[in-house]
Amino acid sequence: MIGAGGVATVAAFKIAQNADVFTDFMIASRRKEKCDAIVRAIGNPAIKTAQVDADDVEQLKALFNDYKPTLVINLALPYQDLTIMEACLACGVNYLDTANYEPRDEAHFEYSWQWAYADRFKQAGLTAILGCGFDPGVSGIFTAYAPSITLTKYIT
Repeated sequence: MIGAGGVATVAAFKIAQNADVFTDFMIASRRKEKCDAIVRAIGNPAIKTAQVDADDVEQLKALFNDYKPTLVINLALPYQDLTIMEACLACGVNYLDTANYEPRDEAHFEYSWQWAYADRFKQAGLTAILGCGFDPGVSGIFTAYAPSITLTKYIT
C-alpha cells in the first residue's frame, strides 16, 4: 500500500483484519515514520514499512522489485497515480486506487489519463482497478448488486 494519510490508515486497519487474504503487507510513503506509526497502532509488527517518493518512478520500481507485491494499493495523492501506474507496469504488478488522477495544480474529474493505460495493462496481463474508493467508490459497487434486488415492493 502506498500512502499513510487518513484514508490509508483506515485501509491499513481493514487490510490487517483480513490477513487470510493479505498474507504479506507493506505500507510505504514519503515519510516512513508515518507508516511505522500506523503499524504500531494496528499492533502487528509483521507489517513491513518503507520510505518511497511516489513521484519518482525509479524509486517505486526499486521498491516493487525488492518487495515483489502482487498488488499495489495506491492511497497516495491523486497526482501520483500515473507514476505509480508506470512503476506497476514496469514491474508486472497489479494496481488499485481509490481516486482518479488529477494534475498537481488543476482539478479535473475524469479518468482519461488513466484509461490511456488500459491497453498497456491488458497487454501485460495485469489488472488496474480505478476509483474504487471515494469517487464513485462504494456506491459503484452497490449498483453492481442492484439488479439482484427486488425493487417492486418499494414502488407501490
